[in-house]
Amino acid sequence: MSQEIIIALTKGRILKETLPLFAAAGIEPLEDISQSRKLIFETNQADVRLLVIRGSDVPTYVQYGAADMGVSGKDMLLESAGAGLYEPLDLNIARCQLMTAALKGHSIPQGRVRVATKFVNIARQYFAEQGVQADVIKLYGAMELAPLMNLADLIVDIVDTGNTLKANGMEPLELIAPISSRLVVNKAAMKRKYQRIQQLIDSLRQAVMSRA
Repeated sequence: MSQEIIIALTKGRILKETLPLFAAAGIEPLEDISQSRKLIFETNQADVRLLVIRGSDVPTYVQYGAADMGVSGKDMLLESAGAGLYEPLDLNIARCQLMTAALKGHSIPQGRVRVATKFVNIARQYFAEQGVQADVIKLYGAMELAPLMNLADLIVDIVDTGNTLKANGMEPLELIAPISSRLVVNKAAMKRKYQRIQQLIDSLRQAVMSRA
């Protein structure tokens, strides 16, 4: 039985914060990921390989066992419901907030509201819990445009500095969830490869604690 460990990493901003943390835990790719178009990378640990994929795909790869472990934003885990995953460690990187936002000074309708977001499942659950009837419109980018063009009353999106909202005449309203990147593990892999996976979790936990 193969004891190779495949770890799915989220490309982009999260990757830039993940790689130094992994290096502190003793896991380093053998080539510069930022200079390569490859998606699979060998590391200085012979039994560990890294996949670099879209953040929205990481929970799926780990859930179905194509990867043993992964690094995913909490927003993606909430959206995918994270079935079949352990979430043993908050890596405390790529911190931001998932919030509702609207045009500044805009009054929100009292009845049904239209909400634009890429986080469709989170938005539906959140507004249902608030007792608000919401028509959720899925968009893939530039959420701020939706209220400006009268497509939606509200958006649900990641807020970091808030500068993009401000630049488009919007303001954050309600906090849905604080977001950071989490280490996730496939439940079946945790049973089959427990000793090795636990070693990696412990190394990463030490790296996180040493940065605190």
